Amino acid sequence: MSPQVSLSPEQKEELATIANQIVAGGKGILAADESVGTMGKRLKNIEVENTDENRRAFRQLLFSTEGEMADCIGGIIFFHETLFQSTDDGIPFTQLVKDKGIVVGIKVDKGVVPLSGTDGETVTQGLDGLHERCAQYSKAGAQFAKWRSVLKIGDNCPSPQAIRANAEVLARYASICQQNGLVPIVEPEILPDGAHDLHRCQYVTEKVLSAVFKALNEHNVYLEGTLLKPNMVTPGHCCVTKFTHEEIGMATVTALHRTIPPAVPGICFLSGGQSEEDSSLNLNAVNLCPLSKPWRLTFSFGRALQASALTAWAGKDENIALGQEAFLQRAKINSLSSKGEYIPSGDTSEASNFTLYAQNYIY
Repeated sequence: MSPQVSLSPEQKEELATIANQIVAGGKGILAADESVGTMGKRLKNIEVENTDENRRAFRQLLFSTEGEMADCIGGIIFFHETLFQSTDDGIPFTQLVKDKGIVVGIKVDKGVVPLSGTDGETVTQGLDGLHERCAQYSKAGAQFAKWRSVLKIGDNCPSPQAIRANAEVLARYASICQQNGLVPIVEPEILPDGAHDLHRCQYVTEKVLSAVFKALNEHNVYLEGTLLKPNMVTPGHCCVTKFTHEEIGMATVTALHRTIPPAVPGICFLSGGQSEEDSSLNLNAVNLCPLSKPWRLTFSFGRALQASALTAWAGKDENIALGQEAFLQRAKINSLSSKGEYIPSGDTSEASNFTLYAQNYIY
């Protein structure tokens, strides 16, 4: 039986072009799609009120950064409210970003809900009305989308039910996005919660990614027009055994080797609560791994690109330049890491070495 053909050659070419533009050499993704509640927690840490204006002001700081930003950032993931906001001068954020040659993306999932019959596991909701939302976001200027599924490692986790359920919704989401001209970022995040070691994380990562790509295949998702956003293979936050960056890089690339078709143009790692500096060092180690790497291996960082900038800004207009300088420094470091060219100088801020881990992290 021949597979159902749902995308025209022109649609496929456009999706592949967008995907490759986002992960072009040295470029990664700024994940600025935190929900109102999550952004509130970030602002609370710097004693700034969680208002529409303060959220807009910080994102304006990020998006209006000049210099080499466009050489480091290929795409920015927006939250719904941000997609329709503008600068102080009335320039829509989407236009500001596009004028820099950066691709606009949008978070489209609706968060996680409990998965019945499991030990506290979840599945992501948001498929209802997704076709209409994707059409709306495409019209508003978005060219790619993101959907986050969450799994955890425990005595009986992740269960086969959770792996299957999350793989299925990721595949359905990806198919709907492509029908609407949006490149789907497929994000099956395995949380770092727990005391598991590196080998356990690698085993689970391989099981999860295998299931995800089986589901993508079954739903006729066009892989050349898709990006993957997985966790790096790291030990659990409470693991007492320490592993080197090189060991993490090897475990991560080995897991990808065993599961990810080379048709996927780019793999954009999430930071998963690592400090800014550890995220960069581990990404660098991934790219220095001696195994073959047929994909672009880059970043899609939120906290690990924003933490130092947020601290430097502190909600004060007079600190905007300092915040932008801190953001650009991390962007340039991660650009180097995505090419395996980052050599730490030791000249990093205290904020960049501070752990960004949050248990059972909700985005």
